[in-house]
Amino acid sequence: MYLSMTGAIFITIFGNLAIIISISYFKQLHSPTNFLILSMAVTDFLLGFTIMPYSMVRSVENCWYFGIIFCKVHYSFDLMLCVTSIFHLCSIAVDRFYAICYPLHYSSKITISVIKRMLAVCWSVPAAFAFGVVFSEAYASGIEGYQILVACSSSCPVTFNKLWGTVLFTVGFFIPGCVMIGIYVKIFLVSKKHARVMRSMPENANHEKPNQLSKNNDRKAAKTLSIVMGVFLICWFPCFFTILIDPFLNFSTPAMLFDALSWCGYFNSTCNPLIYGFFYPWFRKALRYILGKIFQTNFYTTSLFPENQ
Repeated sequence: MYLSMTGAIFITIFGNLAIIISISYFKQLHSPTNFLILSMAVTDFLLGFTIMPYSMVRSVENCWYFGIIFCKVHYSFDLMLCVTSIFHLCSIAVDRFYAICYPLHYSSKITISVIKRMLAVCWSVPAAFAFGVVFSEAYASGIEGYQILVACSSSCPVTFNKLWGTVLFTVGFFIPGCVMIGIYVKIFLVSKKHARVMRSMPENANHEKPNQLSKNNDRKAAKTLSIVMGVFLICWFPCFFTILIDPFLNFSTPAMLFDALSWCGYFNSTCNPLIYGFFYPWFRKALRYILGKIFQTNFYTTSLFPENQ
């Protein structure tokens, strides 16, 4: 368990750190979309660096060694960073929606100031929700015997009542998930429409290459979107659904099962750099430059995109 969890933590930390360094260093990557990816990488990096190691010790040892106060701090940051990561995924979906569906208006709609406001929401709302709910102990209001459970338990228990379990499921998963699904379905339909328009053009030598390129891009977009939504739903749905139904089942979910589902959610932050980083050619090129030419000067202006893009 220690080896497998350490491997996940290692990928989460260094995968997101590579994205942070690449986007921060290369001027060509300073775009609104990449700033969203950069902020999400910071979120996932902090989750891997500050939260997952303590959760690993608790999961393996079945005991919390760090005190009740740090338990609340840990869980507040845990909840905040997880929801913040999900909000970033939703923001990236909105950004892609305007880029693909309204390309002529994209530069005027998605500006740096708009990105700053989106990032402010992505960070402030989860922070206010997590720290407010956990430190006020509103999540435990009405749960019979909760104080005795906390006093007698050594595993840092945080159990949501019916009200706050529903609120967390709705705000942290259901609404962002529905927004992402709706946006990506719209993007997929628009991509299919563009492909049909390209195929309807007269077949000649000049159009043969664009048609083939459109088909390849369409397949690539469908594959990428299916991976994004599949990983998001697989990782987060079991955890949030358990938080929702557990109060209605009289908190009968085994602690080990809930812990495993939490790690399934963490795994989304491990996969994010693979999806939004390693799938992009510019990231692989940036990583090669960083590893191979880090001691050379002025290579931060290196072109990472083909000349025809």
